[in-house]
Amino acid sequence: MQPLLGGKSIRRKSYLAILCALAVSSSLITGLTTKAVGQSLPGFTLFSGVKPEYQLPFRLDFGGQTNSKDRYRLRIPQQKMKLAVAQFAITYPNYYKGRFDTKSIEVRVKDKKVPLSEVKWDKEGRVIEIFPKEPVPAGSRVELVLSNVDNPSFGGTFYFNCQVLSPGDVPLLRYLGTWILSVS
Repeated sequence: MQPLLGGKSIRRKSYLAILCALAVSSSLITGLTTKAVGQSLPGFTLFSGVKPEYQLPFRLDFGGQTNSKDRYRLRIPQQKMKLAVAQFAITYPNYYKGRFDTKSIEVRVKDKKVPLSEVKWDKEGRVIEIFPKEPVPAGSRVELVLSNVDNPSFGGTFYFNCQVLSPGDVPLLRYLGTWILSVS
């Protein structure tokens, strides 16, 4: 005899709960980033090694596909910009084999392009240095736009670190956060 609540309904809910638990636990075990197919925004990251308060938002305009051109929009929220910035430095891992076009890099503050005095790409040191003509004011919402990027030929998760130098500061770069990019 079936319970009045409908035994099939309870069993179905139990199976769904088990499937959900398996999906979550497999993500926890592997530590992978969840990302919908074709999604170009960061997904929910579990166990990245980067504290949530240091994870920076970004967007890959063309989907982050291997062996293709892309545009990286690396964002710095205004609350992270506690001091003015005279230099931005983006470091990336040695296993990232993409290519950058230094002539197609720009800094946008509150959606307006900022004039740059210089952009340097040190391939051996794996760092892109961006020098605005005038320091970017504290409390600004900043977007570093890397256009015409050649994505690497193999997929993976790549940690791009943001460091800044403030005007008149001790000439040491200060860590602001990390963009966790996925190319597939």
